[in-house]
Amino acid sequence: MSDVGGPRLAQPGVQSDLPPGVPPLPAVEGWAWVVADADSGKILAAKNPHWKLPPASTLKMLFADTVLPKIDRNTTHQVALADLQNLGEGSSLVGIKENETYKVEDLWRGVFLRSGNDAVHVLCAMNGGVSATVQQMNERAKQLQAGDTNVVSPDGYDAPGQVSSAYDLALFAREGLKNNDFRSYASTKVADFPGVAGAKFQIQNTNTMLGQYPGMIGVKNGYTTNAGNTFVGGAQRGGHTLLVSLMHVEGKGKTYEDTGKLLDWGFAVLAQAKPIGALVEPLSVPGEKKDKGSKPTEAKGGEAKTAKAASASKDKGFNWGLWAGLGVPAALVMGGGVLFALRRREGNSGVRFEDDVLR
Repeated sequence: MSDVGGPRLAQPGVQSDLPPGVPPLPAVEGWAWVVADADSGKILAAKNPHWKLPPASTLKMLFADTVLPKIDRNTTHQVALADLQNLGEGSSLVGIKENETYKVEDLWRGVFLRSGNDAVHVLCAMNGGVSATVQQMNERAKQLQAGDTNVVSPDGYDAPGQVSSAYDLALFAREGLKNNDFRSYASTKVADFPGVAGAKFQIQNTNTMLGQYPGMIGVKNGYTTNAGNTFVGGAQRGGHTLLVSLMHVEGKGKTYEDTGKLLDWGFAVLAQAKPIGALVEPLSVPGEKKDKGSKPTEAKGGEAKTAKAASASKDKGFNWGLWAGLGVPAALVMGGGVLFALRRREGNSGVRFEDDVLR
């Protein structure tokens, strides 16, 4: 695994540094996870944070980080048939129709609330096409120092070679929450969505922690056959914002339950736990003005590298023992990555909102 953010983050298994008397970490599922302070960037605890795994629709956070600032929210677009081509079988859809006109802000609600791959593809069409958007997303990942991420499909639908990590997902969420529109869409629980001929219908956020967990502000959930359940949850309490990113959990309810446990723990130990690393700051872009108050974060004791040093760090090689410990056959592990059998659930092309929809 990579050591971007600090050498402890390259070590397998659960990592934490807790003084005596501090509440222990709760037992949670998931192949990889991160608990981080979104304000300071400090990582309080992690498990296999740089493991490269399928991200499912949590990748839509990077899509939003890339495309959302480029198109005014009040812009309108009439959907053409070509905009809705090549959606993955069984994709989650918000219900966009050909020849109807939509505002960009409605399309983003479709992305964040219903994880609509149809909304993603329409926004891609407005952004120069799917291929151009994928290229931009990969460039944006590099700028955010998300070196574990490779984008193949902008909506997060399973594709060979498409991976991210719990660390990178936390980077995407932290960057996105700096944008007021991103934050607004991610935290919206219910909204009206345009239907046919001026009608509207109600959509609900698939993140059911909104309105249930105190201080929950988003951010994005996902599910595919290969990824299992993935989730990045953000919550505010006592003037602090914490992020939890979880990858490959069996069961949507378990995903939310474990996120709540890690958030509760993080808020309880925030003032006492010693950071094991940090979420690195984005690389500067020539001519770009930095957000006020955005300064490079480096954990005490040399745990985290500076942004410059972190960007130069390399993966230390693939850890076969980690996969063996999870019971993953060696035949599926190839050349520093994982060859996932692409298994699709059968389904029609209609709007599907069930828990087993590929998000």
